[in-house]
Amino acid sequence: FHDIVAIFSRNYLHQRTALEIFFANRSSVMFSFPDQATVKKVVYALPRVGVGVNYGLPQARRVSLATPKQLFRMSNMTARWQRREISNFEYLMFVSTIAGRTYNDLNQYPVFPWVLTNYESEELDLTLPSNFRDLSKPVGALNPKRRSFFQERYEAWDDPDVSAFHYGTHYSTAGFVLNFLIRLEPFTTMFLNLQGNKFDHANRTFSNILQTWRNCQRDTSDVKELIPEFYYLPEMLMNMNGYNMGTMEDSRPVDHVVLPAWARTPEEFIRLNRMALESEFVSCQLHQWIDLIFGYKQKGPEAIRATNMFYYLTYEGSVNLDSISDPVMKEAIKDQIKSFGVTPCQLLTEPHPPRSSAMHLTPMMFTDMRTNDVLVALKFPSNSPIIHLTANTHPHVPIPAVTTVTANLLFSINKWNASAATFRGAPGYSLEPNQYAIEVDPLILAGTGVHRRQVNDILDQSIQLNSCCCRLTSDNRHILICGFWDKSFRIYSTDSGRLLQVVYGHWDVVTCLARSECYIGGDCYIVSGSRDATLLLWFWSSRLQAITGEPHNSNRVERAIPKTIMTGHETEVLSACVSAELGLVISCSRGGPVLVHTINGDLLRSLDPPEFCVNPTLVKMSCEGQVVVSYDKGHLSLFTFNGKFLRAMELNDNILSMVLSADGQYLVTGGDNRIVEVWQTSNFKLLYTFPGVDSSVRALDLTHDQKTVLVGLSSGSLVAFNIDFNRWHYEFQARY
Repeated sequence: FHDIVAIFSRNYLHQRTALEIFFANRSSVMFSFPDQATVKKVVYALPRVGVGVNYGLPQARRVSLATPKQLFRMSNMTARWQRREISNFEYLMFVSTIAGRTYNDLNQYPVFPWVLTNYESEELDLTLPSNFRDLSKPVGALNPKRRSFFQERYEAWDDPDVSAFHYGTHYSTAGFVLNFLIRLEPFTTMFLNLQGNKFDHANRTFSNILQTWRNCQRDTSDVKELIPEFYYLPEMLMNMNGYNMGTMEDSRPVDHVVLPAWARTPEEFIRLNRMALESEFVSCQLHQWIDLIFGYKQKGPEAIRATNMFYYLTYEGSVNLDSISDPVMKEAIKDQIKSFGVTPCQLLTEPHPPRSSAMHLTPMMFTDMRTNDVLVALKFPSNSPIIHLTANTHPHVPIPAVTTVTANLLFSINKWNASAATFRGAPGYSLEPNQYAIEVDPLILAGTGVHRRQVNDILDQSIQLNSCCCRLTSDNRHILICGFWDKSFRIYSTDSGRLLQVVYGHWDVVTCLARSECYIGGDCYIVSGSRDATLLLWFWSSRLQAITGEPHNSNRVERAIPKTIMTGHETEVLSACVSAELGLVISCSRGGPVLVHTINGDLLRSLDPPEFCVNPTLVKMSCEGQVVVSYDKGHLSLFTFNGKFLRAMELNDNILSMVLSADGQYLVTGGDNRIVEVWQTSNFKLLYTFPGVDSSVRALDLTHDQKTVLVGLSSGSLVAFNIDFNRWHYEFQARY
């Protein structure tokens, strides 16, 4: 039970008799029970985890049993979306999940909107309003002629036993989902099982995005919306398994999905579609689409006015199966619910609030308040190279700080002053005397408390410390360091410098560490890589403030036990990154290869670059599933985490550190050439080069607000550069 992280009560066939249980390894299972009383008993027999920690809700059993409407009202996600702390994609996933949509029931699959209307042009201009759909109308009402047809049908309806409706088909059914995903297992097998072990008629198979959109505008029996995969999974558009899905009437075989003219590759289609979803045009009207699908226009008089009424059996509460005594009738109604689709649970009975505009949240976003690139430059007394730095500068961190670690293992907790960083140089704004964006650790500055910042434990003589050898917890309270002679990695208090835990597990020296993303002070995963060619996955318990054995097992720190052992490398592991959200660990070893594992330890694939890219040294993974790998002699390669090589480039630099922006759109690199450069991740286009520094760049990080690049140098200096990624954003760049 200790791996259970969230429990949701769910509807199944419109009865609230199901539970969906999510596990730490990113898997989930959905169970259907006879009645609600059984559901309640099961919830009270399982750990008290609520619906997890992502939605700002208490981890309580009453939360797991709450209705979707209650969860939506209690959660902080709408406010976070309005403040632009989360993306449109993340918010739609939240709304779908809360409303009972799940990957474990094809009939209640997550639903996403069509956002574009132009699938014909050679180039897609995302600054043109005419290329975007009107999200205040359902798909069936976008075409005025078709809207009139549906309204006439509704008004002319005359059946005393069945309520009037506009649409006899739904925007989301199991059949539509399987048709979209027919090229991928296990959906191929599920589709064949549904169709008597045969593919559908070729003309009805999803094979052309433009044609699918046209059908949704013209065909009175087609009003389907999209699924989340249209915004993150290019593989769904490729017939990688070589299925023979028949031949169209014009003799063309059904193979890969035919893309719009503006998308040369499936990856480009997904990238542009996702950019459109996150655009200002969609942001300012997405709340209106939520009103239609999840909100007050879902049913009732407002739905009638919006031409948005569906067949009555698609709605929650339309039928009580327990009250039907005739087994034949009960099965017939169940089959109808399965075939007609299921409308999500209604979350709101009043209009959904709109998203705040970027200008509303940052009124001076287009005003250049920074007088130059350099925000601040600091020199530490030790003169030892800075080999690692971490910027935990979120305003909710107890003490926002930029932590540096030098080659002689002297660490420094340098306080971060967000207001000084934001407004220095702004007209009419004055700072307190001597207030700087970064304040050097007073213990280092005074020289009196250096013993609380110095790690004196003995390193292996052959180890060369680099940015991969240290990690901090998200609350700045603990620092993890590897490279010790006894094959351990160690955890120290950043306040006192005291050694808190020694973690053993490898057969040789530990050479790199990685930490998964987590909320402040939360549980997370730690990955250690070693010269023994293995990686170990560990669990960091925020409650016990230590790496533990079995999480939640007791109130004491047991001997640390790795949750997973990952193999596949043959030489020393040099760099690793781990994502709890994606459930992946990516690592590289001396001489190669670059491997992708699940957090369960399964080896998925190797990322194979062009022949000229040899000896990987660093790996970085974005939250959107792109992987950037740095190789010897300044080579960079870009992959999808599903293993597809996208592009490579050669820099005139030996890259020693790199960092991706929070959205994965931008890459910042630095190395022996003493310069910091900003690149667009998708095409490796050079966007900006900061002024040269006095020595090689050994460590890089970005502040939480993505406004400052922090640079650690081999001269022992720390430089902070101003950066504004909006300068290169296609919607904003013309405003600067």
